Amino acid sequence: MASSGTTATGVGAARPAARHTERLTVPLWMWPVAVLVAGVLAAEIGLGAPGLRTWMPYAVLLPLALAGLWRLGRIRVAVTGDEFQVDDARLPLRAVSRAIALDGATRRELLGPSADPLAFVVQRPWIAEAVQVVLDDPDDITPYWVVSTRRPDALARALNEAAAAAR
Repeated sequence: MASSGTTATGVGAARPAARHTERLTVPLWMWPVAVLVAGVLAAEIGLGAPGLRTWMPYAVLLPLALAGLWRLGRIRVAVTGDEFQVDDARLPLRAVSRAIALDGATRRELLGPSADPLAFVVQRPWIAEAVQVVLDDPDDITPYWVVSTRRPDALARALNEAAAAAR
């Protein structure tokens, strides 16, 4: 399957330079909101409890909220010399037919009423734009990938150029 293939590189092997790379981080305004929500929840849990039970919810919920936001924003999207990488998923560029930049309305349509249940989707709700990567791999039942990106035109251009070079 194309979506699960990996490329092994030996020790000292040169990795191809990335043509496009970005990290789908959470927006800055989410950090104080998460701390505020976790703080209010911790206050509610510890309300009226004496001693250790007063501060323990803060010690658990605040780091948990920050770790959750960090985890949500760790997705890396990259186009290298021979593959398209989205977090741990790898797609050989020879399997890419074409990449299409999507605006917010088209992305909503493609992920909603026009969605294909076999599509591979990495979507972040705080990022309006996305790229649809149409596949041409007879061994893979996945028709396309939809990946959130802050720079859809640049990612689509990098994918199309790299796929053309890989063929």
